[in-house]
Amino acid sequence: MGSSRWFTIGLVTAWYSSNIGVLLLNKYLLSNYGFRYPIFLTLCHMLACSLLSYAAIAWLKLVPMQNVRSRAQFVKISALSLVFCASVVSGNVSLRFIPVSFNQAIGATTPFFTAVFAYMMTRRKEALLTYLALIPVVGGVVIASGGEPSFHLFGFLICIAATAARALKSVLQGILLSSEGEKLNSMNLLLYMAPVAVAFLLPAALLMEENVVSIALALARDDVRILWYLIFNSALAYLVNLTNFLVTKHTSALTLQVLGNAKGAVAVVVSILIFRNPVSITGMLGYCLTVIGVILYSEARKRSK
Repeated sequence: MGSSRWFTIGLVTAWYSSNIGVLLLNKYLLSNYGFRYPIFLTLCHMLACSLLSYAAIAWLKLVPMQNVRSRAQFVKISALSLVFCASVVSGNVSLRFIPVSFNQAIGATTPFFTAVFAYMMTRRKEALLTYLALIPVVGGVVIASGGEPSFHLFGFLICIAATAARALKSVLQGILLSSEGEKLNSMNLLLYMAPVAVAFLLPAALLMEENVVSIALALARDDVRILWYLIFNSALAYLVNLTNFLVTKHTSALTLQVLGNAKGAVAVVVSILIFRNPVSITGMLGYCLTVIGVILYSEARKRSK
């Protein structure tokens, strides 16, 4: 019993550390260090996820391998991968322009976009109380935006796009991979999505971030730390997915919900301590209102079921 509890604590610590670590390192590389190539950075992440996913499933056998059974299923996975790429790249682009704390406040509105897309695409309606709980979710971000000292319009809009794309992927996944024969656990889904993401991102990086490979190599010759930053950052990106899967597997739904809500708040506090970005009382109150809204939304959904 004791060893099981310590194992779970270790998993949660690794989940928090990898999530917050990759977010802060992304911010440092794209904003502070001056490595202004978010598509290439995301490409590195997906390359690492492709290689490490295969190693974890085919060699270490952390989970049984699930096969893609048809061309139609592969097309669906590719569509999910494209939306996933848009979400991750947009999120990384936003970190060039806005602080991590504001990025997390906007990201907390994911339930709002999920509810909107679920209604638009499946006509799934929630109870009235569930929709009412979304008011503080959105209202909190409006207040946080008005009180954000480092507000940047493009950064704000691209972060909204990243949050919407994340919600869209969640809804699409439920629609496209709904049959029992096509359902994949998150580790197997990443195994197939990551190489497809590489196929999307490689030409995008070469076309939109001109000479990025030669620039990265030149940077590595001048400062070898950039190479280690990219390797460590990419490994963390995979660890986020692995620990998320394991924490989901080894904890209850309620525990996961509480931990997920707290994770964003911890990321905000840590980022402010590290990057020393200015914050306002209005901004923090707005973020707190959004978090409260997310908790109320989760409770309302649970009761309606």
